[in-house]
Amino acid sequence: MYHFHVADDHPLFRNAILGVIQRHYPDAAVSQSVNLDSTIQELEKNDDIDLLLLDLHMPGSTDLFGLIMVREKFPSIPVSIISAVEEVGTISRAMGHGASGYIPKSCSPQMIQQAIQAIMAGDRWVPEEFKGSLSPVDVEEKDLAAKIATLTPQQYRVLAYMREGWLNKQIGFEMGVTEATVKAHITAIFRKLGISNRTQAVIMMKNF
Repeated sequence: MYHFHVADDHPLFRNAILGVIQRHYPDAAVSQSVNLDSTIQELEKNDDIDLLLLDLHMPGSTDLFGLIMVREKFPSIPVSIISAVEEVGTISRAMGHGASGYIPKSCSPQMIQQAIQAIMAGDRWVPEEFKGSLSPVDVEEKDLAAKIATLTPQQYRVLAYMREGWLNKQIGFEMGVTEATVKAHITAIFRKLGISNRTQAVIMMKNF
């Protein structure tokens, strides 16, 4: 019996995915989560998940952080991205960082079913129109991804705010923590990424 996990904070699309799974895999076990923290918790509790359908952008995850963290922590679990983003660059990077598939949210239920079926059969799946356009991820980006995977979700959130030029006080207010806590996160970020200042962090993330 298959076990699917759907990680998406948008109820309408989450229900659409669940509907496809229930229709074509009626005996499957299905679990759900709505942010990166709860997704990681579910994956830690369940080592029998056959496919994770992961929203590219949900609370706790921006860009490819969720995918990178899951692939680092749970390399044996196949992951398909589900996203409203339909840019070839994003799809290329997601596949280059270990996704088994990339399902745009504009896909019909029939196409979603075909994608899931292909991935469950061990194939890699992207929409037909993107198959000839994907480019590989370079070694430098993969090395950076490995470092980013060591960050906690809170540290990554701080890093994302730093990339946007936010001050420590602004970051603390937005996250509901003290400025001292923000500084502690930044110290840990610098250590894990092998850098020594905010400018290096911003440049690094702009290239990511």
